[in-house]
Amino acid sequence: MKPAPTPRTALAPTQRRQCLAWAASIGLGLGLPGAWAQAPAKSQALRVISLGGAVTELIYELGLQQLLVGVDSSSLYPAVAQKLPQVGYARTLATEGLLSLQPNLIVATEDAGPPAVLRQLEAARVPLHVLSAEHRFEGLIERCLKLGQLLQRPSEAQALAERLRRQWQSSVAQVQQLQASANASRPPRVMFVLAHGPQQLRISGQDTAADAMLRYARAENAVQGFKGYRQLTPEAAIAAAPDILLVTDQGLAAAGSIQDFLKLPGLAQTPAGRAQRLVSMDALELLGFGPRLPLALSRLATALHAKA
Repeated sequence: MKPAPTPRTALAPTQRRQCLAWAASIGLGLGLPGAWAQAPAKSQALRVISLGGAVTELIYELGLQQLLVGVDSSSLYPAVAQKLPQVGYARTLATEGLLSLQPNLIVATEDAGPPAVLRQLEAARVPLHVLSAEHRFEGLIERCLKLGQLLQRPSEAQALAERLRRQWQSSVAQVQQLQASANASRPPRVMFVLAHGPQQLRISGQDTAADAMLRYARAENAVQGFKGYRQLTPEAAIAAAPDILLVTDQGLAAAGSIQDFLKLPGLAQTPAGRAQRLVSMDALELLGFGPRLPLALSRLATALHAKA
C-alpha cells in the first residue's frame, strides 16, 4: 500500500535560485540531456535521499541513517525517520525539492516518479538508482546487497542479508508447522481490502504484495482472474466468498472500527463478514517487503491460521 501524498510547500524564489545555482556550480543542467552520473567516489561524503518506505527501513537496519538528508512521505518506520526533511510522495516528486537538499545519491523503488522528474534528475546528473520492487524474499536480499554497494558498506549489507536469511528460514518453518497443525482440507481463503476511506476500497488480485504475502503464508487469495487492484463492489465481495478479510491498520482506522468496516458494501454478506473474521496489520510491515518481512510473515500466518 502506498500512503497518500502529503502536501508540499513550493520553494520560495530565493530557495529556487539557490537550488539552481548549486546545480550550475557543479556543472549540472536541469533541462539539458545528460548521461546518468556514476555513484559518488568513496572519498566523497554521501548525502542520500531515500524514496520508498522499505528502502528507508533497510538503510536504518544497516545502521547508515546518518547518511540520509531526506526521505519521501512513505518512510514512516522507524518513527524517527519522519523527522527527516520530506521530499513529498514518491510517485509525485518535484525536482527542485529534491535538489534543494543537495544530494549526491538518490535511491528509489520502481514506484518513483513522475517520469519527467526522473529525466530532470538524469539531466542534472544526480546519481539515481532504482531498486527492483519485486514481491519476493530474494528481492529483499538483492536490494539489501545493492544498497550495501551504493552506500559503500558491503560487509554490513552481507551481514544483514545473512541475518535476514536465518529469520526467513525460521518464519517459513513456522508457517509449515501452522499449516500442518491446522489439519484443514484447504487453505483459508483471504480477501485483502485496501481502504483509504469508505469510497476508496480496492481488492488485490495477482502480482501484488498482498497476493505474494498470502501465498507465503500458505493462504489462498480469494480474488482471482486479474492482476493488480480493482474497485471493490458488493458483487465482487460476495462472489469471492472469503473466509477471512485482511486489511491494514490504517484502513481499519479510517473506517472507525471492525464493526464499521464490516458494514462496507458487500462485506457483511461474506463468510468472513458474518463470522467477523478479520485480520489487520500495519501497511508498511505487511506490504513493504522491507527488513521486517520475516516478522510480517510470522505474524500474518499466525493470525490467518488462528482465524481459520
